[in-house]
Amino acid sequence: MAGVSGCIKYSMFIFNFLFWLCGILILGAAIWIRVNKDGEEILNPGNSVTSPYISVNILIAVGSIVMILGFLGCCGAVRESRCLLLLFFIGLLLILLLQVAAGVLGATFRSDSERILNETFYENVKLLSETDKEAQAFQEALATFQEKYKCCGLVNGAADWGKNFQQNFKSCECTSSTDSCVVYEGKNVYKQPCISFIKETVAKHFLIVIGIAFGLVFIEVLGLVFSMVLYCQIGSK
Repeated sequence: MAGVSGCIKYSMFIFNFLFWLCGILILGAAIWIRVNKDGEEILNPGNSVTSPYISVNILIAVGSIVMILGFLGCCGAVRESRCLLLLFFIGLLLILLLQVAAGVLGATFRSDSERILNETFYENVKLLSETDKEAQAFQEALATFQEKYKCCGLVNGAADWGKNFQQNFKSCECTSSTDSCVVYEGKNVYKQPCISFIKETVAKHFLIVIGIAFGLVFIEVLGLVFSMVLYCQIGSK
C-alpha cells in the first residue's frame, strides 16, 4: 500500500460503485422510453431504421457500457490494477468524446430534424385514408393516441381520416360540449389535431435523454480525474 492513498483508493471504489448504479439508472430510463410507444408508431409506422428514438437506442448501449466501466473501475481500485484503471480511463474518455460529438451534431442538425419531423407528419396523413395493412396498423396506433390525448386526426383534424372517418370516429369522439369539440360529418369530435401532442411527447423524451447525457458528463470527468490520480500513485509505489 506504500505510495497509494487509501482515501483516493476507496473514494475511487465508491465513485465507481455509484457510476455502476448510474449505468443501471441510464439503462432503465432508456428502456422505459423505448418501451413507451406513445407517438413512435405514428412517426414511424414502417421503418425502424429512421425511428426518432434512435438516440434512445444509443443511450441503452451507453448505459450498458457505463455498467461495464463501473465494474472495471471498482476492480481496478480494489486490486490496484493499473491495467484495469487504464482500460477504465480509455473507455470513459471515448464515451465522453462520443457524447461531445453527438451533442455538436445534434445542435448542428436540429433544424433539419424538425423539418424531417414535419415532413413525416404530413406524409403519414395519407395513411389515414388508405386501406392496406400498413395503413391499418398506423390507423390503430393513431386511434389509441387519440383516445389517450383527446385529439383527432394528425395535422388537419378529423378531415385527415378522409373516407375512413365514419369507421374510426369513435376514438376521437368528444362527449362534452366545450370549445374543444367540433362537429364533422354529423359527429361531435375533438377539434385539436394530434400533431402538437406527439411533438410534446417526442420533446419530453428528448429532454430526458439530454438531461441524462449532461449529468453523465460531470460524473465522467470526475471518473477520469480519480482514475488517473490512482493510476499515477500505483505507478510510483
